[in-house]
This record gives sequence, C-alpha cells and structure tokens, in this order.
Amino acid sequence: MEPTAVPTRVVARAVILVAIGVALSPFTSLPIGIARINPTQHFVNVLAAVLLGPWWAVGVAGIIAVLRNALGTGTLLAFPGGMIGALLAGLLFRLTKNIYLGALGEIIGTGLLGALASALIVAPALMGKSMALGTLIVAFSASSLLGAILGVAGLKLLERAGYAHLKKRKDLY
Repeated sequence: MEPTAVPTRVVARAVILVAIGVALSPFTSLPIGIARINPTQHFVNVLAAVLLGPWWAVGVAGIIAVLRNALGTGTLLAFPGGMIGALLAGLLFRLTKNIYLGALGEIIGTGLLGALASALIVAPALMGKSMALGTLIVAFSASSLLGAILGVAGLKLLERAGYAHLKKRKDLY
C-alpha cells in the first residue's frame, strides 16, 4: 500500500499555527503554582482541530509544548494540558462538524482531563511535585475557556474572510 501524500497547505497551516503558539506564549503565559497557563495554546488548539483535524492538532500542540519548554514559557504540564484538549476538540469537531462542540472538547479535554493527567501523573512522576487537583482544574479550565472563545472567534473571522470553509469540510486528516 502506497503512503498518501500530505498536501502542502496542511503542513503550511500546521507550521503557521505552531509559530503563532510559540510566538505569543511569552506574552500570554501566566504562572499558577507549578503550572504556566497559556490561553494562546487553546486558541491554536481550536484552530488546528477544526482546520487540520484531531491528529494534526495533537501534533501541533505537542510541538508547541516542546518549544515552550525549551524557551522557558511552559512546563511539562503543557503536554497533557494541550494535547488532550486538542485531541478531544478535533474528535468532537470531526464527529459533529460543529465548531462550538469542538471548542467545548478543548475545554473539557484540557480543563478536566488534562488537569487530571497533570495532577495525578505528570506533576508527581515527572516533576517530583504535587499540586491540588482543584487548583489545576480551575486554572486549566479558565485558560482553555478563554482560548476556546478566541479560537471560535478566529474561525468565524477566517470563514468571513474566505480563508476557511467550515460547513463544507470533508478533508480532515
């Protein structure tokens, strides 16, 4: 079986979203205990989930997390916080074709599931620290809510400008 070629526009969009996520992170990253919340990550996650699909969204979130950690604007909690939200946003959008449900997937994926993974697995096992689960849920939920709202607004603007055709999407990767 021959591998399928990925269209150049998909790769270009992914690279642009990574650049946005990394470039804006120093300005939007806020420390909360051992975490650094970043609404820009969730904004990018919603855009990637809708424009590229769930697997590309997870990849974009993972690359942003690596780069944010390298630049000192993120922590290891960026991996479950960003990647789980991106996955759930992409899957919900793929199933429903509804950007609002995709955004809700980002909020639930990051605010609840990402916070759970961060507090119960990543912080104690990889960072040697503990953080109250309730604190992470509130911080991650607030960050993802703001980012998801911005993501939906961004998608609406892209659609209005003719750069995104959200109602006709069938080519999610």
